[in-house]
Amino acid sequence: MNPVLLRNARAPLTAFLLGAATVLGFAPFGLAPLPIFSAAGLLYLWQGAATPRRAAGIGFAYGLGLFLAGVSWIYVSLHDFGAMPAPLAAIATLLFCAFLALFPALVGYLQAQLDRPVPLKQLLLIPALWTLSEWVRDWIFTGFPWLTLGYSQAASPLGGYAALTGVFGLSWLVWLCAGLLLALARGGGRAAALTGLALLIGAGYGLKQVEWTQPQGAPVTVSLLQGNIPQELKWDEARFAATVRLYQRLTRESTARLTILPETAIPRFLDQLDPELLRGLAQTARSRGADLIIGLPLREAIGRYYNSVLGLGTSPVQRYDKIHLVPFGEFIPPGFGWVLSVLKIPLTDFSRGSAGQAPLMLAGQKIAVNICYEDAFGEEIIRFLPEATLLVNVSNVAWFGDSLAPHQHLQIAQLRALETGRFMLRATNTGMTAIIDHHGNVAAVLPAFTQGALNGTAQGRSGATPYVRWGNAPVIALALLVCGLLALRSKKPAAA
Repeated sequence: MNPVLLRNARAPLTAFLLGAATVLGFAPFGLAPLPIFSAAGLLYLWQGAATPRRAAGIGFAYGLGLFLAGVSWIYVSLHDFGAMPAPLAAIATLLFCAFLALFPALVGYLQAQLDRPVPLKQLLLIPALWTLSEWVRDWIFTGFPWLTLGYSQAASPLGGYAALTGVFGLSWLVWLCAGLLLALARGGGRAAALTGLALLIGAGYGLKQVEWTQPQGAPVTVSLLQGNIPQELKWDEARFAATVRLYQRLTRESTARLTILPETAIPRFLDQLDPELLRGLAQTARSRGADLIIGLPLREAIGRYYNSVLGLGTSPVQRYDKIHLVPFGEFIPPGFGWVLSVLKIPLTDFSRGSAGQAPLMLAGQKIAVNICYEDAFGEEIIRFLPEATLLVNVSNVAWFGDSLAPHQHLQIAQLRALETGRFMLRATNTGMTAIIDHHGNVAAVLPAFTQGALNGTAQGRSGATPYVRWGNAPVIALALLVCGLLALRSKKPAAA
């Protein structure tokens, strides 16, 4: 091979491997320091890039490695369960990951354009740019916040900052630690870098001990049901009766005050059900002074379908309709109707629920329900707070098989608990069904791909963390301010 080509390919290849290795920092592997080390490696590569275009290429390679390794489960949903032909599913997954990789590429390009001293870049500019890129990825084209670096720190000392800054603030801190780590490795200012790292980690550990919220009422007994219905059978009409019997039995066996069934646990529209089914489930709950949360699809009129949950039992009947829908899974974006001829996914034309919905009043608690990946969007969760005392997520991630997706989703839920100072209860079809406490610790979890009930207690909480009060605004405003000030000074001499 041409030595020049080999030399030119070395940095992008290294960046690709660093990005792929970063996935080990997320669940289920949980090597939280690894994203800091890989970010330090990317900083080093960017410092050696001769041009902005070269820096963009290195950032793209890092992003491609990160997303191909971390969200390859997109292929599983498209091919294994969506019936998309394998070559087309592979190309679609590659293109999707390549699109996501454009965000690190843009960070690389912009940081190379701004002519500032290295310490300012690695300690201020790049953390701010990366944070902004993840924030944009959180909402553009309805958003895809998976593998936001801050999630990798859910169980680390840096996770203590989540109640202050949210997940994007944790991403900023990952890059700040990476900059300090690189300064420590290169020499010059080692004492200051080591002190900075110690202060950041020590303060994070201290913040994890803070009780940002207060107990509200007595603990509530809960039972989270995991039916483990294979995705290929979930919508099979011949399997419907068996599914109903399963959840009827698990509901009867529950002794909890709050029993929660997963997303679309009853896989048929409400108006198609025998009215006695829901009446019987509600009566079972009322007989022990309890309430149920049941996931099922609803329709109000032609063209108005909702992915919903109902609250039944001792409390009045209540309803929540999913607001943040999954593109191609729950709705087809304009111009992509042809996808329906390729994918075989049921119920792809849901309508969005109202943004003004209130928490459900069940089991003596005010419950903020979110469905499936709605819990991946922190600011959408906090709109129910501080009124809500408990968070509940119902999901069906059977679409992604035995992949990294369920583990990553559980870690995302841990961040929501940390940000809000609330228990998060997760009832899923195939995993990971879990009880997460207000410090983001997984108190109990059912093994994936098993059938059963997770029984435990949850403590309602009142009060508001700083993140609940302010959301992402302070971190994003600070990132914009840093980038703006350094951009204004970018053409001036470094000593100015």
